[in-house]
Amino acid sequence: MTPSFNFFIPTNIVFGPGRIRELATMQLPGKKALIVTTAGTSVIKFGYLDMVQDALKGHGIESVVFNKILPNPIADHVMEGAQVARDNKCDFIIGLGGGSPIDSAKSIAIMVNNPGHYWDYIHGGTGKGQPVTRPVLPLIAIPTTAGTGTEADPWTVITNMETKEKIGFGLIPETFPVISIVDPELMTSVPPKLTAYQGMDAFFHAAEGYLATCNQPASDHFALGSIQLINEYLPRAVKDGSDMEARTALAWASTQSGLVESTSSCISQHSMEHALSAFDPSVTHGAGLIMLSIPYFSFMAEKVPGRFPAMAKAMGVDVDALPENERPAAFISALKGLIQNIGCDDLNINDFKLDKSQCEALAENAMTAMGFLFQLDPYKMSKEEVVGIFEKVFEG
Repeated sequence: MTPSFNFFIPTNIVFGPGRIRELATMQLPGKKALIVTTAGTSVIKFGYLDMVQDALKGHGIESVVFNKILPNPIADHVMEGAQVARDNKCDFIIGLGGGSPIDSAKSIAIMVNNPGHYWDYIHGGTGKGQPVTRPVLPLIAIPTTAGTGTEADPWTVITNMETKEKIGFGLIPETFPVISIVDPELMTSVPPKLTAYQGMDAFFHAAEGYLATCNQPASDHFALGSIQLINEYLPRAVKDGSDMEARTALAWASTQSGLVESTSSCISQHSMEHALSAFDPSVTHGAGLIMLSIPYFSFMAEKVPGRFPAMAKAMGVDVDALPENERPAAFISALKGLIQNIGCDDLNINDFKLDKSQCEALAENAMTAMGFLFQLDPYKMSKEEVVGIFEKVFEG
């Protein structure tokens, strides 16, 4: 057991099917909201935006919609959204949708009152690492996907398109949502492929958080619980998006993986994926993680096998029946099975605008832009080893 740790989650998590309706009666943190959504149409098409705006009207609260957020959110839109909030005198932010709009809402909440450019406050890469000195607006998170767990952590990931850097940032407690409404009924509209990608993002948050050197009893409990739920229910949700039992299990797994992010941390797999999707923004984050996963975790299981059997056990493997030296690899086999069961075994990095010749540059980007996650790896990789993992991804 870790002898010393912090456990602080200040978010009011309102969880369960139909709970979105309670937005109409709960106490809200302001009088005028900026609602941050994606450039897509799903929140309008399925009535989610109307639900939120109607609930706000019931409180006598005005709202303004900022709907430019991309699947890989960018710093330019953070700055634009903050200006919209200032121009309209918004005093709180609502992130509605997947991880991209909720992450963007957090970053916008930082920039409404703080001067300069968002990248002035970023640590890592070309960020200036300046302190945030002025108040951050309160945030409500309403996820319509099960993947990032950003509703239960303070972290936000934004890309600087000029420098090709995709870097995580957050402030404790300021960028924790004040309220997160996690309603699985809002997730039934997610199509199968995105359900798979998002579910695996949550899976890897859990697996990485379990392996991170800053793991603790709470994060271990949340991580193994998420791994078990995703392994069991993600194939069901991919097969039938209206399966409410599966959607509810995945919604909790995603939120629980956010709790892992709050009590432990991702490790370098996420840094490496951020390099992939910074170089080619068409790479969906979850898809990038899936493509990296077998080479990455195979490497780690060989170098530091100790925690892998417990993850295999969480995936239903009878590890006690295996010879001790085969137990770590059982996780890799189970992971391959899960990827196949969700129809993602045909993902190929060579189908994207990426090339094996970029492996050195990808490794440099990963170790510079989000190098701090490498410090939490259970095995400290050299640049050559990182390049080698990227090369294996391209070799398939």
